[in-house]
Amino acid sequence: MPKETSKTTKRKAAEKAEKAPKGKAKKDPKAPKRALSAYMFFSQDWRERIKAENPDAGFGEIGKLLGAKWKELDEEEKKPYVEQAAADKTRAEKEKDEYDGKKADSAGSGDDDDE
Repeated sequence: MPKETSKTTKRKAAEKAEKAPKGKAKKDPKAPKRALSAYMFFSQDWRERIKAENPDAGFGEIGKLLGAKWKELDEEEKKPYVEQAAADKTRAEKEKDEYDGKKADSAGSGDDDDE
């Protein structure tokens, strides 16, 4: 396999520089929050219990214990969390539709003023 020349290396570096991202777009603070998963509802519910049982456990350790507990649950025990997640998903979709509608209205109304 031939060695890379400095010319080839410079060209690759230039290509990477051209493809570099321009920066992260700013997030709208009024944008609706995403829906939480069933596991996240479970985690919110159980985190304090796990902390009380394991007072010396760190953040990562608590996460591992929560994950293990979630895996132990059967479908019947997970059901309330799954229902909460479904309700939150409908809430998030509704809020997103309303947000997108308002966003489209405000963008469309600005163009008509010039005529």
